[in-house]
Amino acid sequence: MDHIYGSLIWSTHMKTTLDLDDDLLLEAKRRASLANSTLKTFVEEALRARLLPSRETVKPFKLSLPVVEGTAPPTVDIADRRLLHDFMSESS
Repeated sequence: MDHIYGSLIWSTHMKTTLDLDDDLLLEAKRRASLANSTLKTFVEEALRARLLPSRETVKPFKLSLPVVEGTAPPTVDIADRRLLHDFMSESS
């Protein structure tokens, strides 16, 4: 898209020439065609995807839960599944 300000024309698109490997260019054209897209759009999307921050640079999520210490001893051994199930059934 061009914008005209006085006698200056500002272009929002840049043109350039790239020297690409023949096989790479043919594959890009083939994939663009399969996607019903233009080569220009295919290359733009590929560049955008490549320029996104990699997962390695994104800080991994770390769940931090508060630790609350109780004042009374546990009333059931949580390692005993049967007793734990019975206790939870009684509480409902």
